[in-house]
Amino acid sequence: MATSRKQTAPSPETQAEAMQIARATQKPGQTKEQTKLIAQGIQKGIEQYKKQQKAKARERDKLRKKQTKEKQAAQTTGSTQDGALDSNSPSVVYKQHWLPWLLLIASWGGFAAYLLQ
Repeated sequence: MATSRKQTAPSPETQAEAMQIARATQKPGQTKEQTKLIAQGIQKGIEQYKKQQKAKARERDKLRKKQTKEKQAAQTTGSTQDGALDSNSPSVVYKQHWLPWLLLIASWGGFAAYLLQ
């Protein structure tokens, strides 16, 4: 069963954005037709970029779903009697960086010193 691709009209937002970019890069002495052709090219580029991003998002979703199914299958088949996690399963450890806290303390210290003067 072959699917036919429909040529849909680009969204008004894409058209407006393409025209805005074309006008912003317009050279002196350039005709309206030339600007319009440039805008069409930019519009096609935007549409192609959006298609690529949608394809990447679909692939990420497929991979994420596959990983969650594998995790669920591993948990149901490999669950231990006491309910603890397997030793080979990865554990997520969140660690905060110290620099933002240091900058926050330094800024408050500077503010306090300014008020005391």
